[in-house]
Amino acid sequence: MKRYSTEMKKKIVTANIQDGRTIASLATEYGVSTASINNWIRDYRKECRATPEAMSELELMEENRKLKQKLAEAEKENDFLKKAAAFFAKETGK
Repeated sequence: MKRYSTEMKKKIVTANIQDGRTIASLATEYGVSTASINNWIRDYRKECRATPEAMSELELMEENRKLKQKLAEAEKENDFLKKAAAFFAKETGK
């Protein structure tokens, strides 16, 4: 059975929790089974419930992911509005 460093496990868990990466994509990228990644995530969440500092770190990672998602949505909406404004400016300029 292959052993993975604590740093690698943490990197993969963070990519899932904070960055929203899927377990399947992480398994493919790092050559790790999805079951192992699921176990690492479960263990990390369990560990976080045990200490306030770790829980705070988990909450920050989850909040960071949510904010990144909101930013991406806002950027898409902004791009759409720019295109709409350009379209209407061109239409009214005729």
